[in-house]
Amino acid sequence: MTEESTETHENTETITVQPWQQNQRLDALLHQAFPTSSRTYFQGLIEEGLVLVNGKSVKKSFKAEMDDEIEVQFQLTKELEILPENIPLNILYEDEFLIAVNKPAHMVVHPAHGNWRGTFVNALLFYCKNLEKQDALRPGIVHRLDKETSGVLVATKTIEAHRALSAAFAARQVDKSYLALISGAPQAMTIRAPLGRHPVYRKQMAVVAIGGKEAITHIEPVQAKGKVSLVRVNLETGRTHQIRVHLKHIGCPILGDSLYGVETLNKLYKARRQMLHAASIAFLHPVTGKFVRIEAPLPEDMQSRLESLL
Repeated sequence: MTEESTETHENTETITVQPWQQNQRLDALLHQAFPTSSRTYFQGLIEEGLVLVNGKSVKKSFKAEMDDEIEVQFQLTKELEILPENIPLNILYEDEFLIAVNKPAHMVVHPAHGNWRGTFVNALLFYCKNLEKQDALRPGIVHRLDKETSGVLVATKTIEAHRALSAAFAARQVDKSYLALISGAPQAMTIRAPLGRHPVYRKQMAVVAIGGKEAITHIEPVQAKGKVSLVRVNLETGRTHQIRVHLKHIGCPILGDSLYGVETLNKLYKARRQMLHAASIAFLHPVTGKFVRIEAPLPEDMQSRLESLL
């Protein structure tokens, strides 16, 4: 699995009804909360059972009350067609079944709410004219990286390759190595701490004692100076935001992380995005069976931060 697990609903948004939103029809409330999608679009999601209020399906005429929790699972519709876009790709590896790129920071992997254009999938559809689309919303995607995380990203070109490589990820038969610039100087260790949705901040994940999913992260120091370190991180599981949450859990947040990091440290060390890079990935080719190892060099922004701090 990867740092962004395919087990999660990547296109799900959760909101809590505020005083000014109560007593509105659900479809109108959602259009107001997410104005880039139409009221008709939300009516369709509600009818398909893809909008839950306090965990239950409701009708589009339902009127929300204050503190109701609304979960919306965004889906691709004719209104949200994914179009090929001529976006340059830094290709690290390619054959007739696979393609691997060095994803730049700030590129979203696949279309989702708020990011329907300019994603890796849009670029992939343009570059691979005959891509076999096993998933209309995430064609070719077998794993994800956070928007701000750079590094190796692998996609498949055929349904056969997609099925086999997805199974390899699920069976933990893919080795992934990350580099992170962090606050603190931890020793080599294995972090075993279950992860789940944060009980208060719904956009965040957290270490949770009850109901969390198993999460295992291995950390090895590479270089350290003072209160800053470069560490290599290897994942045994792949929960959403696993690296970021586990490093925060041991008191060593990733520099530049706006969600789990420390704002004062981010400013102090001039880290303008999370300093996390998917450095390498290794697996048996899903079709040929040959061993494949793909590496991506550090991007310039992370390299410069590394040189100035260490």
